[in-house]
Amino acid sequence: MNADRLRPAVLALAAGALAAVLTGCQQGGAAAGGAAPSTTAAPAAGTTAPGSGGDAGPGTAPGTAPTAVHTVAPVVKKPVAARTSAPASTSAPKPAPKPAPAGAGCVDSTPGPDEVDPHEFALYRIEELDGSTGKVNLVVQHGAWGCGSPDSDGAPFVVTGEESRWALDQAAYVTATNPIVTSTENRRIGVQELIDWVKAHPDSGLVFRYQVGDDGAIHQLEEVFTP
Repeated sequence: MNADRLRPAVLALAAGALAAVLTGCQQGGAAAGGAAPSTTAAPAAGTTAPGSGGDAGPGTAPGTAPTAVHTVAPVVKKPVAARTSAPASTSAPKPAPKPAPAGAGCVDSTPGPDEVDPHEFALYRIEELDGSTGKVNLVVQHGAWGCGSPDSDGAPFVVTGEESRWALDQAAYVTATNPIVTSTENRRIGVQELIDWVKAHPDSGLVFRYQVGDDGAIHQLEEVFTP
């Protein structure tokens, strides 16, 4: 009796459960169908889309014109020629020192007349003349260079004959080295500077080369450097 009453209720509950299960399956199938992947394949890389006008080249978006590639030519620098010549000097060259000769042409005794150097003499004193003459007298003695010895500082100037007097122009070109000036190179000095030094050092016998002008007076006087 009780079993007959409960059967309709159980059947009703079973029917409701089956309906719920069927409804869930239909909703799940619809969701699954909506998420299915598309079967249309994407065009491969590098292919041209229809109507794009041909291949645009690698790296170019379909349908766009290819970009021109500009190349820059290498710059070639021309070699610069090295400067081979030094700039010309604007200053006048200093007169070179006049060294005493050694070896050839020397004398080992008092020189004879044909051995005397006509362009050199030993200077001993200076005699001042009247200012109106424009000249002074050099007291000198001619001679020749001796051979000297291997252990000497330089060749000696061997004088001969009597002292003589030669006129020196007051405007003459005069150069001097040691000991008149502190230098081994010829430096130009004035005639008065030469006079003052010779007065302070008489009979020094310094050797000079000289040149005579048309008036017979000495117009160029250069000391010969001796060690």
